[in-house]
Amino acid sequence: MQKIFDCFLSLGPKIQDLIICGETNYTSHVNSSGDTQLALDVQSDLMIERELSNLACVYALFSEEQEKVRIIHKEGEYSVAYDPIDGSSLLDSNLSVGTIFGIYAKDFEGKNLVASGYILYGPRLEIVIAQKDEVGVRHLRFDPKKQEWREQERLFLAQKGKINASGGTQKYWSNQHQKMILSLFQNGYRLRYSGGMVPDLHQILVKGGGLFSYPATQDAPQGKLRKLFEVFPFALIFECAGGEAIDGKSRLLDLGIQTSHESCPCFFGSKEEIGLVREMDGGK
Repeated sequence: MQKIFDCFLSLGPKIQDLIICGETNYTSHVNSSGDTQLALDVQSDLMIERELSNLACVYALFSEEQEKVRIIHKEGEYSVAYDPIDGSSLLDSNLSVGTIFGIYAKDFEGKNLVASGYILYGPRLEIVIAQKDEVGVRHLRFDPKKQEWREQERLFLAQKGKINASGGTQKYWSNQHQKMILSLFQNGYRLRYSGGMVPDLHQILVKGGGLFSYPATQDAPQGKLRKLFEVFPFALIFECAGGEAIDGKSRLLDLGIQTSHESCPCFFGSKEEIGLVREMDGGK
């Protein structure tokens, strides 16, 4: 599995260069998740596929930009799902974006997720990595002068935070969700939401707590974020950091998977904030 980590560590600076120098124009293609592809989406997807395909330990690959799972090495041990550039529509606004990846023991199911991580392309190039049953998540920062990654302190979540990142179109929120978000503001929480999953969740991790929510809405009753390459990877990261990740009631990593691009409502946060979500949905 370390070879897969090393692969993403190597890919980080390359994809950052692609973002800085590449084209941000849209193509005429729509991916299987329903998003219009940017040229950078396609280029970064091919770059990641090429590098991971060289690893004998990789059994299968699945990307947001592809329709089907691809078997790479039949004797491989791990399957990797990834979103090459999550939030790529933000690039023309010069906002931070990221790469998300999940490493599964053979089959693509939440219960089989053994490690995950993301690369953040912002003012600084950073990567965060979580491994199942490890306490805390690794946090590395790239030094462009020395062309090397430097380990930072591990990231942990406090019992309670002060950041609220709430996604989805507000007019389509349920009454319960609206009331919960209002209660957070009334209790001093600060709105921090860019529309990019990676930078928004990264801020909660770095600041030590808070809540990121993308609920079921009238226009997206199954949520918008995809399980295999967005929801499950961040669920593991938040659990390893001492937080929780649920769909409103159930633990995200306990959810089944019916289709490869399946989405679901999701809430990531500190334990106290997730407790509020459970109360909202009448969970226990």
